[in-house]
Amino acid sequence: MLPLSDWPLAARRGITGVLTDIDDTLTSDGSASPEALAALAALREAGLHAIAITGRPVGWSEPFALQWPIDAIVAENGAVALVRGCDGALRKHYQQDAATRARNFARMQQVAARIVATVPGAQLARDSAGRETDIAIDHSEFTQLAPAQVREVVALMRAEGMTATVSSIHVNGWYGTHDKLAGARWILRTLLGRELDAELDHWVYVGDSTNDECMFERFTHCAGVANIRRFEAQLRHPPKYVTPSERGRGFAEVAAAVLQARATATP
Repeated sequence: MLPLSDWPLAARRGITGVLTDIDDTLTSDGSASPEALAALAALREAGLHAIAITGRPVGWSEPFALQWPIDAIVAENGAVALVRGCDGALRKHYQQDAATRARNFARMQQVAARIVATVPGAQLARDSAGRETDIAIDHSEFTQLAPAQVREVVALMRAEGMTATVSSIHVNGWYGTHDKLAGARWILRTLLGRELDAELDHWVYVGDSTNDECMFERFTHCAGVANIRRFEAQLRHPPKYVTPSERGRGFAEVAAAVLQARATATP
C-alpha cells in the first residue's frame, strides 16, 4: 500500500464519484465523524457523486440515508439500496424478489441459531432486528471473538451454502451471489443509468477491512483509511493507497485529494 500522497494528481482529476464503506471508514463507534460529514458535503457541493456501501442492515441505514449528503446507501453487502427521492422520502430497491427474500430469511435464522449454539461466545449483532437479507455475528463491536472463533463462524456459514465475509465489526452471511462490487454496479445502473465497469477510472473506493477486498481488487483508484493496517496481513488484494489518518479523518483526506486535483484542473 502506497501513501495517499503518491496518488498522481492527473489521475485524481478524472474522479467524478466516491464509493465508500461506512463502519470505521466514515464512522467511529457507530457515529459519522464531523470530518467525514464535512467531506461528503464538500463532494456534493463540487458536483461529485457519493454512495455508501455497507454490511450494516437497511433498518440501521435509514436515518443516515435521510441525513447525510449522499446519493444512496447500499446496505447488507449489496442486497438492498436506500435512495432519497425528490420528495424527501426514502425508497428501497432490492436485488432479490420478495419470495426469494422470505425463503432465504427463514433459512438464515436457522443458521444463526446454530452458530450461536455452536460457537462459544457467538452472539447476533445488536443491529440484527433491522436486517432483511443477511445475518450478522458480532466479533468486535460489543462482543469480542478470537480469530479462531471468527473462522469457525465463517466456516459454518459457508457449510450451509451462504456467502460469508468479515467486516471490521461483524461476520456477515447471506444467500445469493451479490457482494459490495455487485451492489456498486447495480446502484449505478439503477440510480444513474450507467455501467460502473465502463467508467472505473472516474470512481474511487474507500474502505477499511477484508469485506472491502472485492472493491480493492477491481477499482483502479482505491484507498484504505489508516486503520486498515489491522487487516493488512489478511488482505490478498489490499488498496493501492492508504491514508495518513484513521476512520473519518482518513476519508476526509481522500475527498480532499480529489477536490484539490479538480481545483487545479486546467479550464
